[in-house]
Amino acid sequence: MNLTGWRSRRVRSVSSLALAVAALAAVSGCEQKRNTTGGGGGTATGTGTGGTVATGPILIGHYASMTGAEATFGQSTDQGIRLAIKERNAAIDAGTLKGRKITLSTLDDAGKPQDAGNAVTRLVTQEKVTALLGEVASGLSMVGGQIAQQYKVPMISPSSTNPQVTQIGDMVFRVCFLDDFQGMVMAKFAREELKAQKAAILFDQGQPYSKGLADYAEKAFKEMGGTVVTRQAYGSSDPDVSAQLSSIKEANPDVVFLPGYYTQAANIMRQARKLGITAPFVGGDGWDSDKLEEIGGDAVQGSYYSNHYSPEEDSPVVKNFVAKYKAEFGSLPDGLAALGYDAANLLFVALDKSPSLGGTDLAATIAGIKDFVGVTGTITIDPQRDASKSAVVVKVDKGRRVPVKRYAP
Repeated sequence: MNLTGWRSRRVRSVSSLALAVAALAAVSGCEQKRNTTGGGGGTATGTGTGGTVATGPILIGHYASMTGAEATFGQSTDQGIRLAIKERNAAIDAGTLKGRKITLSTLDDAGKPQDAGNAVTRLVTQEKVTALLGEVASGLSMVGGQIAQQYKVPMISPSSTNPQVTQIGDMVFRVCFLDDFQGMVMAKFAREELKAQKAAILFDQGQPYSKGLADYAEKAFKEMGGTVVTRQAYGSSDPDVSAQLSSIKEANPDVVFLPGYYTQAANIMRQARKLGITAPFVGGDGWDSDKLEEIGGDAVQGSYYSNHYSPEEDSPVVKNFVAKYKAEFGSLPDGLAALGYDAANLLFVALDKSPSLGGTDLAATIAGIKDFVGVTGTITIDPQRDASKSAVVVKVDKGRRVPVKRYAP
């Protein structure tokens, strides 16, 4: 399906919070937890715009929720990036990256906007990174992206799906699909596979990701002939949604759209089942964590969500990645790990091709990447610095993420 009909091209303003955060960070400093790895020894030096000198290792910055309510997002992404770095550094003798190794500096933002702004400011102004990887959460990428744009340091988000992220400017990219497409996939699956006519929507009004995905899913579901019988909102700080769920139960929907992150989704589904709501729940890629089942237990079984890949897909690229990841970390890689791996490897291709390592040259090279074969699909960066990619709907089934259907853009 052509994405043009689903994607809004209207450039919307992004919160000015990031600029205030940047100013605060400049005077207050920051104390994020740092973890640096990679070959080459030492750290790279560079210019005030993030470009490194001609010799020595290339320093890449990563900001992520290594702790906090969505800690698995940052941890999985970081491990995917580190696997990519390990493989690329081992291939230096083959002539990649102009013979220079990669080092990584990861700063924890704990899932908080101010911490994300502080982390990016430190990575850019103090550590002088060549490029940035991050964030998973769209709201945090909007904060970090404004700082990256200000200092002309290229930033690639592995998995921020809100359309506004790359609208910040020409230094901000992503390797994942967008929420307009993901919302359409959720709606299409509900209408065609679950045969749902009536839908309820429950979303976090404080999260750009959750609200945006709710809007897109509602629009698509209605355009496909479905009816939204109730739309309910809640706040991130209020775990009790019993009143909203009571309204949903009374409306008797065939399906409940629950866009949000795994901690909230799992807790909400537990509450819903206790209230007697039996309709299937459908969510987005923010559900993708083993914690979903750990928290939600039986309540999340048989639910569905759209994702970037499934480790059970029958693809040589996927099978190879899963085997390497399991050997390195002893666990099954989720979609965030796969996207971190893809984002890092796409950046390495750009670094190898760029006439200079940093700034607008590197950004222009990233913008020109086409047909990059990743674990999560083939990636071509479009004129809006987005990736047009397919999505897979997976079923939660006792520890498995069973791929049900893949949707092409």
